[in-house]
Amino acid sequence: MKRNRKAKILATLGPSSSSPTMIEKLFSSGSDIFRLNFSHGTIEEHRKNFEIIRSLEKKYNHSSCILADLQGPKLRVGNFANKKEKLIQGQTFTLDLKNKSGDKSRVNFPHSEIYEFLTPNTIILIDDGKLRFQIVEQKKDLLIAEVLNSGEISNNKGVNIPDAILPISSLTLKDKSDLHKALEMGVDWIAQSFVQTVDDVKELRNLVDS
Repeated sequence: MKRNRKAKILATLGPSSSSPTMIEKLFSSGSDIFRLNFSHGTIEEHRKNFEIIRSLEKKYNHSSCILADLQGPKLRVGNFANKKEKLIQGQTFTLDLKNKSGDKSRVNFPHSEIYEFLTPNTIILIDDGKLRFQIVEQKKDLLIAEVLNSGEISNNKGVNIPDAILPISSLTLKDKSDLHKALEMGVDWIAQSFVQTVDDVKELRNLVDS
């Protein structure tokens, strides 16, 4: 099964790709790296997939790589009264601390610890970047933003802030627990989410000790 190519193919294992038959198809078709996504699934499911991959390495006499991808902290908006809203480019939209359902003009953003770091001109990405906002006004309990592109926003979508350093560790208690279990399994690589500074990487390396 020697593969004369420089590119590496990474396969993420999820609900539709975690059966022994499907993992073997991915393995024999050329996947070099198998990603265990710790944002989803149980430790038991990840351990089962790990054991399947290791057994395939023996069967085919070919090594692969198993990567444990830690979830990292999650910033999310709250819920909407209509579950989703259509936002139009150029309109203003408010993120606030009000504990009430959102509408086409505002939504709850329950992360008061980072409001002071989201200064005007900061870019905010929602739903994996499908929606882009730019902060135009910052207050203690709310952030007013301009919508930079039209799109749909819905309940509990993830928020990413690429151009601001936030006072949040990249390793949550869940990540540390998942890391311990992944190392016990014997994974080859650890992927770290929400890395902001070199100190985040140093913290992980100290825990991995390798």
